[in-house]
Amino acid sequence: MEYNEDDYLMISGIQHFKFCRRQWALIHIEQQWDDNIHTVTGELMHKKVHDPDVREKRKDVIISRAMPVSSRNLGISGECDVVEFHKCEEGIKLYGHRGCYRVYPVEYKKGSPKITEEDILQLAAQTMCLEEMFSTFVGEGAIFYGETRRREVIAVTEELRKQVKDMFAEMHQYYERQYTPRVKYTKACNSCSLKNICLPKLGRAVSVEDYIDKMLKDS
Repeated sequence: MEYNEDDYLMISGIQHFKFCRRQWALIHIEQQWDDNIHTVTGELMHKKVHDPDVREKRKDVIISRAMPVSSRNLGISGECDVVEFHKCEEGIKLYGHRGCYRVYPVEYKKGSPKITEEDILQLAAQTMCLEEMFSTFVGEGAIFYGETRRREVIAVTEELRKQVKDMFAEMHQYYERQYTPRVKYTKACNSCSLKNICLPKLGRAVSVEDYIDKMLKDS
């Protein structure tokens, strides 16, 4: 199945969807957003990285910033923070450059490596877009974390690819239905930038009917 461009979803949305399906729906379906210290810091870091007019060449590596990427098969589009093209014996040809090159995406994040997979899934989605665009295999990429100031190399496994496909298929279903899941309060809600919009603790409140039943039983 291939998607029309009008139906493309944002690649970055997979982070929100993995963290909380309701958060993703509030942002991408209901178009609601609010900043906190985490989102502002992350935005500032990306502004430093993103400059689509700048291309660097360092020895045998060509560096492209803010590269637009998309996939008809997944129905997604977005930008890679950095895509490096490493000169190698076997790879793709680049216009205006001699030799062959290996494609290597690098995603930038403000914090430190997470236990959960939000960042990894986003990098895997970018990798799958690059494979489709350049008709090549991209086996790994890296995530640069601002707090540790180092790269974490990520192998893009078949398991990761399947997660990406399944999650975007589910996201497309939600989007087509314009469906926003109900609140499921967890500790993670405390760090969410949308907690004042979502009001997750209200999901714990009992219904009026249950409240009346309880009061009658107690009396």
